[in-house]
Amino acid sequence: MNWKKISGLIAAPFTPMRTDGSLHLSMVPEYYRRLKQNGIAGAFIIGSTGEGVSLSLDEKKQVIAAWADCTHEDPDFTLIPLLGGTCLTDCIELALFAREAGADAVSFTAPFYFKPASVQQLAECCQHVAGAVPDLPFYYYHIPVLNGVGFPVYDLLQAVDGLIPNFAGIKYTHEDFMDFLSCIHYQNGKYDMLWGRDENMLPALALGTRGAVGSTYNYVPALYHELMAAFDAGDLPKAARLQQVSIDLIRLLGKYGGISVGKAYMKVVGLDCGEFRLPVKNMDAIQWEQFKEDVRKLRIERYFLT
Repeated sequence: MNWKKISGLIAAPFTPMRTDGSLHLSMVPEYYRRLKQNGIAGAFIIGSTGEGVSLSLDEKKQVIAAWADCTHEDPDFTLIPLLGGTCLTDCIELALFAREAGADAVSFTAPFYFKPASVQQLAECCQHVAGAVPDLPFYYYHIPVLNGVGFPVYDLLQAVDGLIPNFAGIKYTHEDFMDFLSCIHYQNGKYDMLWGRDENMLPALALGTRGAVGSTYNYVPALYHELMAAFDAGDLPKAARLQQVSIDLIRLLGKYGGISVGKAYMKVVGLDCGEFRLPVKNMDAIQWEQFKEDVRKLRIERYFLT
C-alpha cells in the first residue's frame, strides 16, 4: 500500500490531568485549537509524553475519543495513538477502537517486559497487531532508551517488508544516524521515517527527514518552524543556533526531573495539564519557582505556543 508520508511537526501531547490525577479531557479541544493555530500538523497521543503506560485501557480509549472528536473533520491534522506494546490483545482492542473513533493511523512499540528475542519475533508482534486494522497506516515506535529493545530498525524493515501491507513507517526516537539514513533509503524511500529526538532535529533534516514527532513542539513550536525554514533556506549557521536553543531548553528537563518538566513548560505557556502520575517525579513548589526563572533566562518567549 502507498500511504501519504507525513511532513512537518507532529506534537506528542501531554495527557491533561486534574490535581487528583484523574483525566481532564475537557481541555483537549483548546489544546487541539492551539496546536493547530501554531502550525502543528498532527498529534501522536498516549505515547511516552502522553503517559500511555500509566493509563488504563479504558482511559486510553477516553483520550483517543476526546482527540478524535476534535480532529476527525480536519483532513490536514493527523491523529496517531500509540497502542502500547506489552499486552498484544489490549493493543488490538485499542487499534480497533481507534479506527472506529476516526484515528488516521496507529503506532506500536516493542513488548518491554517479555522482550522479543529477535527481529523476526518483533516483526511477528507487529504483524499480529497491524493485521487487526489493515486499512490503517501502522507505525513502529522505536525508543530503545525506554523499552530496552534496540534492534536496528533497518533489520526490522527488511523483516516486515512484504509481510505487513499496512506498515507505513517508523517513529524513530534514537541517535543512530547510520541506521536512520539506511532506513530512509530502504526500498527507494518506501517507508515514512519520522524523527523523534527534538534536540537532534538539524542532523536529521540533513539526512532527509521531512516529518518529526516531539514533545517540545507542544510549547515552543515556532522554534522548530524557524529552524526548519533556516535549513530549507540553506542558512546552516542560523539553523545551528536555533538547534542550540532547543538543546538549552531541553537541558532544563534533565535539571528538574525529566519528562514531567514538559508539563511545567505547558503551565508556563498557559495550558496547565497537571502533573505526571507515579512513579514519575514532579517538581516541588521551590523547584517550580527556580524553573520559571531559568526559563526566563532562556529568553524564548517569542517561540511559545500562542
